[in-house]
Amino acid sequence: MKTFKIALAAAVAASALTTVAQARDQIQIVGSSTVFPFTTAVAEKLGQGGQFPTPVVESTGTGGGMKLFCAGVGEGTPDFTNASRAIKDTELKSCLDAGATPIEIKVGFDGIVLANSKNGPAVELTKEQIFQALAKNVVVDGNVVANPNVDWSDIDSSLPATKIEVLGPPPTSGTRDAFVELVMEEACQDGIEEGACTEIREDGAFIEAGENDNLIVQKLEANPDAFGIFGFSFLDQNADKLQGASIGGVEPTFENIASGDYGVSRSLFIYAKKEHVGVIPGMEEFISEYTSDAAWGPEGYLADKGLIPLPDDERAKVAAKARALEGMSM
Repeated sequence: MKTFKIALAAAVAASALTTVAQARDQIQIVGSSTVFPFTTAVAEKLGQGGQFPTPVVESTGTGGGMKLFCAGVGEGTPDFTNASRAIKDTELKSCLDAGATPIEIKVGFDGIVLANSKNGPAVELTKEQIFQALAKNVVVDGNVVANPNVDWSDIDSSLPATKIEVLGPPPTSGTRDAFVELVMEEACQDGIEEGACTEIREDGAFIEAGENDNLIVQKLEANPDAFGIFGFSFLDQNADKLQGASIGGVEPTFENIASGDYGVSRSLFIYAKKEHVGVIPGMEEFISEYTSDAAWGPEGYLADKGLIPLPDDERAKVAAKARALEGMSM
């Protein structure tokens, strides 16, 4: 009976993949808005080669992309997902249980910035001050209370006497996950329970602006007093309009993120579905293009878009593992 069930499962998977091959010959990619511009550039490069159609890339957020990617195999599921954080154990289990084996490819680094219009004030912040601005609850006179800070100057008189208004990503975003881990948890005040450190205020000072970072950029242009939270690449691409706040005395620059001096940085990933390789045309070629020095190297076209390259030795190891199509396991 066990042998029969295994054979039946294999037959169902094979049938699903056959349907994929018959249904489409174009790679489908979902996931992180932060990784979106990098993957789009690689997709366009693959399409320019003329051998394969340009892959379709959608910005769904890291969490949303994982949900779609891990739904299983077949024409209704994507071939790759972008992620601005590593896959969670629960997501990996969901993938594997559904018969989808992820191939993890770390593509580079990125910084998370707090930026505003160049028409607004240039600010220097600490992680503790950002926590005081955005936490749902803070400690005042030894008591945990609902965040009373209305203006930035309520936190520190050296900061602008303007209303705290920060546009940021929703909970499904990998950028939100990383920001909470790297800023809110690190700067959490003594006296606040560990789980409450990650809670962001809901009184209007923090505004969820969706998964479209370009929309945040547009809103910052329209409101010089507002700040936005997004990946460094969007600051880099809009350097004529926006400025990034220094955090902990370090400016969010390419060099500072690459060196590790900037304290709010994270790794970026793409995940390929092993079961679709060899069925959906161009997947191996897409992986090879993404992991080529011409793309993700220090002088590659992705660096021009703001991707911070991995060190040479790590890049070589990741490329070898990716091209060998090594799948993940629990």
